[in-house]
This record gives sequence, structure tokens and C-alpha cells, in this order.
Amino acid sequence: MISKTMEYKKIKAIISGGGTGGHIFPAVSIAGKLKEVNPETEILFVGAEGKMEMEKVPAAGFDIVGLPILGLQRQLNLKNIINDIQVPFKLIKSLRKAGKVLDRFKPDVAIGVGGYASAPLLWQASRRGIPCLIQEQNSFAGLTNRLLAKRVGCICVAYEGMEKFFPAEKTVLSGNPIRSRIHPYSAVEKEEGLAFYGWHPGKKHLLIVGGSLGSGTLNRSMKKWIEEGCPGGEDVEILWQCGRYYKAGIDEFMRGRDLPMISYTDFIARMDLAYAAADVIISRSGASSISEICAAGKAAIFVPSPNVAEDHQTHNALALVSRDAALMVRDCDAPQTLMATALELAGDPQRIGTIERNVSEMARPDATRTIVDQVYKLI
Repeated sequence: MISKTMEYKKIKAIISGGGTGGHIFPAVSIAGKLKEVNPETEILFVGAEGKMEMEKVPAAGFDIVGLPILGLQRQLNLKNIINDIQVPFKLIKSLRKAGKVLDRFKPDVAIGVGGYASAPLLWQASRRGIPCLIQEQNSFAGLTNRLLAKRVGCICVAYEGMEKFFPAEKTVLSGNPIRSRIHPYSAVEKEEGLAFYGWHPGKKHLLIVGGSLGSGTLNRSMKKWIEEGCPGGEDVEILWQCGRYYKAGIDEFMRGRDLPMISYTDFIARMDLAYAAADVIISRSGASSISEICAAGKAAIFVPSPNVAEDHQTHNALALVSRDAALMVRDCDAPQTLMATALELAGDPQRIGTIERNVSEMARPDATRTIVDQVYKLI
């Protein structure tokens, strides 16, 4: 970190990224920290038209401009072929619009957080000599950031060994920005979490995190386990985030089933208390999820999504598994083995303790401040 005496002067920052949901929270977190260190700082976001950031960023209190950019689709079907034909034309339009946005806003720095939406803005900013920083959340660098690496002044990464993707002299190990409420939890906070969710202190507790939209694989795994009679679940209580996309179907599935040890919901508002109370977490292995679990110091079983670019969720999970800081179950194996693996881990406090110690060592709770310091250093 840069000296605490460094002056955080007022700046104009443009932050670009998105097209996919995992890039939005880090971007908003960086913006929030920039405003915290100097409330007079001006911030403008640039995202992809029609994508989640166009709703989430204004909800966080920031202005955003949308580009008509599209991402390449790798699966071969008619819809994706039509999409991919449009990509180069949309890219040209996005480059032109990004240039106009930069000329109008005149930023002191451009920050890219990955995703195809950041490419036109960072490309045009670097051409204009505007200092540029990119943040890579995953252990396998995304295509956009790999293409931009030679054009930017600083690359903040979340994992060690990223020099295989980026120039070592530009690379800073920062970690990923996380929500401020996520931290190692005390026994008192665990008790608060248990009380909040109505859990019994004498039982083991599983938290299944499918994300806001939900995970079909995690939901299928739970449904199969329930259909089999919940084997091994006598002393376990479960909080199951099924996601809003799947909620109606899960409502129908659970109708008439008397399973008081299972609570399910489409959204978990107090994720901090859910983390505090859980003994074992089951989750996809997106960058933000992994960073939060590291910060919370919790034992987790990751089920990487196979439907992501460059299979980066598997790379993310293996970065922890290789250090005995998590377990991993492959997506195709999850319906058969996930719940048995989770229950076995929940019943082994010594194994949980080992994983918790190892995963805590990978936490970087000051990631957002480190990134902001690098922004000022670059300027």
C-alpha cells in the first residue's frame, strides 16, 4: 500500500466493465472507495447496453453510459450465429461512442474491471494517453484483460502467479473487492447468525449459495437428495438459496414435503449472518464468491460452472483446492456426490478447521484500498 500520508486529491475517474454480472460489484466497490477517500471525486461508469450493470450501477448511486457492444458466443446455434455476425459492427460503433464519452468527460484515469464492455473504453483511453488500470478477478485471465495488458499502466490481480498472463512489472497482487460486512466471524456473531435463521446450535449447518438467479446444478443436487429421503441429514440444518429464476419450480417441488431442517429462498439479504452461522458453504466458484469465502474464513465446496469463458471457475476453485483451502465437485458429478461430500465434511470438525485456516491465509480484505492506491500512484 502507498503511504498513508498520500494526498487523495479530487479526480475524475471513468470505470468500465460488465456484460456479465461478476464484474459489477468490484466496479461499484472501487467507485465507493474512490468517493470515500475524496467525496469530491467525479465518477462515470461505462457498460454494455441492456446488461445488468445498466440497472445495478444507477441503483448504487452512480451515472452510467451504455455501449452497443456484444460478446462473442461460443456455443453453435442460430441465435449465437446471428449475435456473432453483429459483433464487429457493434464493436466499431462502441469504439466511436467510447471516444466521444472520453472527450466529453475528460477523465484523469480509466479503470477496467473486465468483461467485453471494458474493451472499447480502455482501448480508446490508452490511445489518448489517459492513465489506465485494469483489475482481473479470476485466476485465469479473461480475454479482454489479456488483450489490454500491454496498453495499460497497472494490472491488479487476485491470485499469485498471474505473470503468466501479464507483464510482471505492471502486476500488483491486490485481491478482489468484497462487501464490507464480510470478515472472520466471532463466536458471538455465529450465535447471532444462528438466532437470525432459527437454527439449533447443536446441529451442523450448510449454506447453499446459488446466486441471485440460481444454479440449476445445485438445485438439482438438492432435489435429488431430498427425493432420496435426505440420507445422512439427521443432524443438519440447511439454508438453500435457489435463486429467483428457479423459485417457482422449487415452490412446487417442496409443496407437501415436511422438511423443517431445510429453509429455501430466492435471495439472502443478510449474507453476512448466513456466512457467520454456516459450518460448510456450497457455492459456484465465481471470483467474488471465492474472495468472500476467503475473507469469511469458511470451509467451502465449490461446484464450478461449466458455462463460463475459458472455464475460469474451475481454475478459480483449483487455486484453493491445491492449497487444501477448499473442496471441489465437478458440475457433472454434483447430483450424485455433492450432498454426500458436504455432509461428510460437516461431520469432520478437524477437516473443517484445517480448511478454514488455509483459506483464511488467502484472504485480502484490503483489496479495494490497494486498488485505489494504485489508481492514485498511476495518476
